[in-house]
Amino acid sequence: MSVHESRPIRRSIEVEYWVIDDDGRLVEPGALVDASPGAETEFVEPVLEIKTTPCETTAELRDELFDRIEAVLRRAEELEKGLVPLATPINHDEIRDRASDRTRVQEQVIGDDFEYVRHCAGTHIHVEQQPDRAIDQLNALIALDPALALVNSSPYFRGRNLAAGARSKLYRWMAYDDVPHQGRLWPYADDTEEWTRRLERRYEEFVTAAIEAGADRATIRSHFDPESAVWTPVQLRESFTTVEWRSPDTALPSQVVQLADQVATIVDHLGDAEVRIEGDTGRVADDEIVLPEFDAVIEYVNAAIRDGLDSDAVRSYLERLGFDVEAYEPVSNEIVGRGPISPAEAREIRLEHAERLEENVRRARPISSD
Repeated sequence: MSVHESRPIRRSIEVEYWVIDDDGRLVEPGALVDASPGAETEFVEPVLEIKTTPCETTAELRDELFDRIEAVLRRAEELEKGLVPLATPINHDEIRDRASDRTRVQEQVIGDDFEYVRHCAGTHIHVEQQPDRAIDQLNALIALDPALALVNSSPYFRGRNLAAGARSKLYRWMAYDDVPHQGRLWPYADDTEEWTRRLERRYEEFVTAAIEAGADRATIRSHFDPESAVWTPVQLRESFTTVEWRSPDTALPSQVVQLADQVATIVDHLGDAEVRIEGDTGRVADDEIVLPEFDAVIEYVNAAIRDGLDSDAVRSYLERLGFDVEAYEPVSNEIVGRGPISPAEAREIRLEHAERLEENVRRARPISSD
């Protein structure tokens, strides 16, 4: 009996949105955090995160995510605020942190490059770990990482065109460039013991770097453990008993749910298929899943960040892995051809995309009015 036939594989979503006022300026969420279960502040002031619970079906996941966003939008209308599903604010100078010891330690370790992280809003997809298949799930999601191209939602950082996936470039190639083991994609793992050893090694490196940067050991230990001290895009999460994929940009909820559904479907197929790693093409078939060698995956990932779906190699790769590439409309593809964008133009773009989010939810079900 397959995993799917015995019990649907559960999945959940965490999605971050920029909060704006009626002029498109970034503002704090304020009372929006009380509008719905799962609504929380993030480490920077103008971001609101909305989480779902683990759901067994895509329909359940869709309903819960849209319900929660809808509740937040109702409160946002009262407060004359909006939610923006863009991976970066397009053009904005200083973005302030919420004061916390955890963030302060991160800043000490990463230094000035931590500024890049403050300009990023993304989506995390959790897929329930299956008994004896967690490593296959981890490796499959590592191979699926180029699917970030399906929802690239901003090519801009501080008004200049950076890459089709600006957020991914900011994280992987700029913020964590001096500590690449922390923020870049890790190679496949042979077993959970190897994964645990990696985490412990990376944690000790992080603690050493933090102490050398002036952080207090007790403060580090109280805010970080081996699992929470790394930001690699694909992780085994013991605390949630999930495999987490952190690469996608924030995007319209319909696109995020569709992506989570297709990822969960591929991962669910691991229960019925032989999994092996070979070559540089990759494919998903009825009886087997072939993951390309890690060096090939990195080539696809780099193209997904740099060029997005404009890369024929990325499109073909994702289609071989079972994605319906034509069903996605990455926002980056719409605005990548523009020249430099001023702060005033960025505010207009944020307002436009806040309206798009409202329309996306409205199409799913009309937002009720009091």
